[in-house]
Amino acid sequence: MVFSSTVFLLLFLPLVALVYFVCPRRWRNGVLLAFSLLFYGWGEPKYILIMLFSTVFDYCNGLAIGRFREKGKEAGAKAILILSCVGNLGILGFFKYTDFAIANINGLLHAGIPALGLALPIGISFYTFQTMSYTIDVYRGLVAPQRNIVNFGAYVTLFPQLIAGPIVQYKTVERELNSRAETWQEASAGMQRFCVGLAKKVLIANQVGALWEEISAMASPSAATAWLGAIAFTFQIYFDFSGYSDMAIGLGHLFGFTFLENFDHPYESASVTEFWRRWHISLGTWFREYVYIPLGGNRHGKARQILNLAIVWFLTGLWHGASWNFVLWGVYYAVLLILEKTVLLKWLRRLPAWVGHVYTIFAFVMGWVLFAITDFAALGRYVAAMFTAPLWDGMAGYLLLSNAFLLLLATVGCTTLPLRLWQRWQKRLSPAADTAVRTAWVVVLLLLSFAFLVGDSYNPFLYFRF
Repeated sequence: MVFSSTVFLLLFLPLVALVYFVCPRRWRNGVLLAFSLLFYGWGEPKYILIMLFSTVFDYCNGLAIGRFREKGKEAGAKAILILSCVGNLGILGFFKYTDFAIANINGLLHAGIPALGLALPIGISFYTFQTMSYTIDVYRGLVAPQRNIVNFGAYVTLFPQLIAGPIVQYKTVERELNSRAETWQEASAGMQRFCVGLAKKVLIANQVGALWEEISAMASPSAATAWLGAIAFTFQIYFDFSGYSDMAIGLGHLFGFTFLENFDHPYESASVTEFWRRWHISLGTWFREYVYIPLGGNRHGKARQILNLAIVWFLTGLWHGASWNFVLWGVYYAVLLILEKTVLLKWLRRLPAWVGHVYTIFAFVMGWVLFAITDFAALGRYVAAMFTAPLWDGMAGYLLLSNAFLLLLATVGCTTLPLRLWQRWQKRLSPAADTAVRTAWVVVLLLLSFAFLVGDSYNPFLYFRF
């Protein structure tokens, strides 16, 4: 089940909201846990057992670490932490990378090992990182062990951010899990945020995604057509993922949770370093806090920092998928970030600001091409088409003209311009007028989104495969 489906919008969400707000407060985490398991099990109920195991496993690990700490047994606490990390990564590795490893062994050694044909449990990359962050933070003394398994289960399975994040660290919602006060004002703001995210997904991401699908299937596109396709995917992944994050954050507000922002207009960045401070913020924060800093960060000289960056970005690429193109994508960004840390940022600061923006746009558009195409042969052909003749053809002109408004909308929509214009206009409105305009805007977005959902069969969600 995805947020941008009529089943979720017309059945699941109204039902869970009704039951949630009718129930006494002390039952509400239980309601969220039950409905979250239903949400997760809608498409693949057998994988609920894996999620439940991860929940119970790290619930017990957290309690054990706390008990060892109370008795002053540091070695015991560390042993449980290692058990937690090995167990979580073992589960993730088994389901996500076993067939990948088998395929590579067979390719290198001609071993003929049969693939297991494992389906990737949806959301496993996200909830695995969440439960690991919990046990690590308990070990560090940043949070107390959660003694109520229902509360902990609600945290792990919380459906608003279960499928694709943001990756919610336990320490950021600990207080709200134990005691929170939902308000109609916050719920209203949350639903407005949800509708904006739904519109980003349905009205923009799906439409530019269809353009990318059309162009990426072409046998020999012109350079202009190939670049148009790369730009279309660049918009698709931003509006798809940031739209989902908006919907998740909005649903969090509905149920009394405040999730941290996951995107901050990354396409306005003037360097790749800045881009990765603004893109998928929760993932970057996770790798920084639980991998980069423990490795030493930038505290042990430039050579060690370069090694740490290389390790982090290799793992970041591999985390996104069991395919060598994701590893290549991670290495690509590792190289760019290392170059910026050592040389490029110094040069960029001496040049006009627009140079940094152009360089960064070129960098992330090329990066998304590496990300989008998993087959290396097809990837090579596509990249070659972007830089070889013919530079222009009639198809490029037709696609550009027929999608001009959509591309303009996506270009403006990924910047801070709409927000700045709204804030300027909002100052002239009375509170009543402000409420009326917001309500009308949300209704229009919702109606348009439903119209497109009913009339359009193309409704993918890119992060399902991660």
